[in-house]
Amino acid sequence: MEHDDQLEKLRAIGRLVAQTLRAMGEALEPGITTRELDSLGRKMLEKEGARSAPELTYNFPGATCISVGPDCAHGIPDDRPVKAGDLINIDVSAELDGYFGDTGASFAVPPVKSQIEQLCHDGRQAMWAGIRAVKSGGRLNDIGRSIEAFAKKRGYSLVRNLASHGVGQSLHDEPGEIPTWYEPRDRRKIPEGLVFTIEPFLSLGADWVEEQDDGWTLRPPLHQPTVQYEHTLVATRRGPLVLTLA
Repeated sequence: MEHDDQLEKLRAIGRLVAQTLRAMGEALEPGITTRELDSLGRKMLEKEGARSAPELTYNFPGATCISVGPDCAHGIPDDRPVKAGDLINIDVSAELDGYFGDTGASFAVPPVKSQIEQLCHDGRQAMWAGIRAVKSGGRLNDIGRSIEAFAKKRGYSLVRNLASHGVGQSLHDEPGEIPTWYEPRDRRKIPEGLVFTIEPFLSLGADWVEEQDDGWTLRPPLHQPTVQYEHTLVATRRGPLVLTLA
């Protein structure tokens, strides 16, 4: 990612997916269905000429991924109504003018237990711990090292069969997999201009997730509450530039 016009296009799609995620989060309330939420997201993307990335890339059955706990990723929007106390993950990724942006967040629908509220707060902090570790020329595994140190200090586990990834000219660009935990054997450096996501899955005990019978939805085996927060960013000489801020 070298040129100003590329950066502008990445900023445009980054801003759009961020605004869409925020609007969907604000619309979350008991009684709304995940299909209605998805429809809201689709309208916002299409109004700006953007296309759903999971639909475009993988023929996913929805414009966005909406997972109702204990599911934590790749949930298919459907007609079940949201209930008070639900923990819901929304992941919005889209393409505009040939460039892709990817963002996500978990939302707890009040009233929620203080432990879940804390998990959401700390999930966001874990993501930012990873983002702060980014500098061009630095090591990719410094990101996972920072996130894992944060998680360990607070007594959480990290899901290790879901990773961050390159993004930009496709939904999953090189590098294909960036661990959000410390991987000492990973010697890769962060080149200037690298566009990628940081998206730790912080959990109350789960370190892996299993695919469900629909071929998409991912769920921790013992239903442990798990959250994900995700930004798309670009590595610059001055540090990380976050593209998915609303």
